[in-house]
Amino acid sequence: MISISEEKKRFFEEKGYLVLENLLSPEEIKYYQKVYDAFLNNEIDSGDFRSDLSGSEVQAVEKITQIMVPGRLHPELLAKPAHQRTLEVARLLLGEDMALDFDMLINKAPHTNAPTPWHQDAAYWIDLPDKRAVSCWIAIDKATKENGCMWYVPGSHLGAIKPHVQTGNKGALKCDGSEADGDCIELEPGSCVIHQGKTLHYSRGNTTSLHRRALITNYRPEAMIALERSKGVDHTGLRKVNTES
Repeated sequence: MISISEEKKRFFEEKGYLVLENLLSPEEIKYYQKVYDAFLNNEIDSGDFRSDLSGSEVQAVEKITQIMVPGRLHPELLAKPAHQRTLEVARLLLGEDMALDFDMLINKAPHTNAPTPWHQDAAYWIDLPDKRAVSCWIAIDKATKENGCMWYVPGSHLGAIKPHVQTGNKGALKCDGSEADGDCIELEPGSCVIHQGKTLHYSRGNTTSLHRRALITNYRPEAMIALERSKGVDHTGLRKVNTES
């Protein structure tokens, strides 16, 4: 049973992000590491749902591997602890009508040193009448400054969506941001950082000899998911820039 104190809820509302430690046990993490490697090694085929967020041209090694909707590709994930517990967290923070919109895997390969640029997740999304949304970023490996942990600008979710542009060859979206304004969030495996749709964030590149694997689950109200789907939005990789607040 997940419990979030009123103090933590206020922090989330004011800062736009929240850390939850030990969401997954060491034994549970072993399961996710095994499944994650099956995706990276193409034992589980992700087809067109796989891309390199670094925007680099075709190369031998992906720098920032993004695999969209792993729960669709490997449905047993949906009943496992990461999805079940983050759904509970989303409902505690934003309401009982929250439901899974989409999930994804993002891995930073060793010695690639490719940052994920400053951005707001909402820049990828269509404008919706109900703005409630939360992303849950779960560390599958230890996340450090050196391998690409998350940085957040506290309070940035309270403003408008910044102008974004696309990086490189269909890479990630980017906007202005600075570490000087941000909080660095290092995590142990199995811990999680949760952020709102307009919270400005980024991560450095991976300069270490190990992978930096993360599983991300994203939630919004059921009615808004239905509205997205009616407009053909299913978060399978098509990128659109939304600059409306």
